[in-house]
Amino acid sequence: MSREEHSVRIEPHGRTLHVNKDQPVLEAALAAGLNLPHSCKSGHCSSCRARLLAGEIRYPSGRPPGITPAEERSGHILLCQARAQSDLTVEARLCAPVADVEIKTLPCRIARLTPLAPDVMQVLLRLPSVERLRFHAGQYLDVLLPGGKRRSFSIASPPHDSDLIELHVRRVSGGGFTERLFGGSSAGDSPLAVGSLLRIEGPIGQFSYRDGGAPMLMVAGGTGFAPLKSILRHVLETGLQRDIHFYWGARHDHDLYEQARMLEWVRRHPRLSFTAVLSEATATEAAHSRVGLVHEAVVADHPELSDFEAYAAGPPGMIEAIRAGFPHHGLAPGRLFFDSFDYAPDSGRR
Repeated sequence: MSREEHSVRIEPHGRTLHVNKDQPVLEAALAAGLNLPHSCKSGHCSSCRARLLAGEIRYPSGRPPGITPAEERSGHILLCQARAQSDLTVEARLCAPVADVEIKTLPCRIARLTPLAPDVMQVLLRLPSVERLRFHAGQYLDVLLPGGKRRSFSIASPPHDSDLIELHVRRVSGGGFTERLFGGSSAGDSPLAVGSLLRIEGPIGQFSYRDGGAPMLMVAGGTGFAPLKSILRHVLETGLQRDIHFYWGARHDHDLYEQARMLEWVRRHPRLSFTAVLSEATATEAAHSRVGLVHEAVVADHPELSDFEAYAAGPPGMIEAIRAGFPHHGLAPGRLFFDSFDYAPDSGRR
């Protein structure tokens, strides 16, 4: 082991891994096949909180917002932001594996690129004919990039329709991979086009559909629509009988990039309702749209949430507000399932 690396022992599981001094501990753990709890990977949601038993860590930008000063004093750390400054011993829980799926690394080719909005591209991936990617509705995959980098994207297609894997990719300023998808180039790399070869790893993540009969609340923020589209299609197209109230929050009309599809599904499925909420509506948009924050619209319509299961996917601020607010309206913590993610340059974050 070089001086640029440190060992990290994960208790009580007795697993040891090696991490570069500038590499997040969570990233190294996931790469080693340890399915540790996580969601946003940006230090907001606190899903990856663990206890530091021995050693020293640092955070590149100071204590992240997902951990309080009291938690920090008691020895808790966030693995998605922690960088090892010495050998570490960490106490963390492993997630129960999502049943019946195997994480694979596979080649694929871009089969189709379709702009959905000025800054959102639908990417359809075709796997080799001899391969299949088995996944659960709501999970995500990583696109593996040169230099050990990766980008995570939720799978928008449902498990029963997996001949082409659908992703919704938001253009990120400074993100070499996304810039190339939108026709640009990065560090000498040519634009990505139909037929371009990629490597992916997946499926990943604990966010997935749970069978049940309770009415569902689905709350999307921006391209958080993607994993919820997978879940929604799974429910609607496999004949599951559940009432679904779908809320989609965005800044402007054009950010609701598949609103026409949602409205068509509402016409075809009487147990599905749909509400769009714009947070930065123009005067013209406000004349025909609901205006405000999407989580506030949910509780305004449903002040009593005790009968619901809730699925939420989107940026950390929205997820934090939902986790803090929905239990006060009766939602049981065990009935809230969420996927929180940031849009960031090519660094392993969604």
